[in-house]
Amino acid sequence: MSQFIAITGKGGVGKTTLAALLVTRLIRRGRKPVLAVDADPNACLDAALGVQVHKSLGTVREEAREIAGKGMATGIAKQQLLELKIAESLVEAVDFDLISMGRPEGPGCYCYANNVLKNALTQIADNYPFVVLDNEAGLENLSRRIVQSVDLLILVADPSQRGLETVQRLSRLAAEMGIVHDKCALVVNRLRRDDLPERSQQIAASVGADYFVALPDDEQIAAISENGQPLHRLSDDHAVVQKIDLFLADAGY
Repeated sequence: MSQFIAITGKGGVGKTTLAALLVTRLIRRGRKPVLAVDADPNACLDAALGVQVHKSLGTVREEAREIAGKGMATGIAKQQLLELKIAESLVEAVDFDLISMGRPEGPGCYCYANNVLKNALTQIADNYPFVVLDNEAGLENLSRRIVQSVDLLILVADPSQRGLETVQRLSRLAAEMGIVHDKCALVVNRLRRDDLPERSQQIAASVGADYFVALPDDEQIAAISENGQPLHRLSDDHAVVQKIDLFLADAGY
């Protein structure tokens, strides 16, 4: 049975960076293979993991529709054709695979691409002990039931007052939507000082966080991200890496 870890928060708080670090550290801890899911249409998890997505689910959906529309899929059902295309979109790497929702390339909304991603995860998730889901800003993907429930919901905030208040709103929204999660973690990212904002502990309690993680602002991580380099280059003794390892150990991962 796969363990689903879903990461959410407002834009620009470092969700993708955290997702990539969780994938690499789970692998380092022997929890492999990991399925990394980039559910943000503005896909960039591949660069953080050191791979390249050539076909997103948005792309393969358009290809399958075009083939079926031109009558070129003789002898194969549309669903089978789509499943074959989904298999083509899976990026296979050492100890992890990556699937990316991407953007629809033709007319239409993201609803269909979300459904394709949901179906793809239903088909392949059981092949992986861990699935790390990097969401777009907010809870849109979870509200569309890409997954029915998650084992660990990670709310990411920056240390600003507005960032912490956004986490509270996301937590309330998750409850209103009936999003089921076994455990919850609050991650306050990019701290520029040793002491935490005064309200952070209160907010961690108000959202029912089982884990509270504070990650410092780090020039090396910022430089790696800005240059589009993979985060597995970080050493085991890196301060942020050690904090993530401790968090995963506390969570039983």
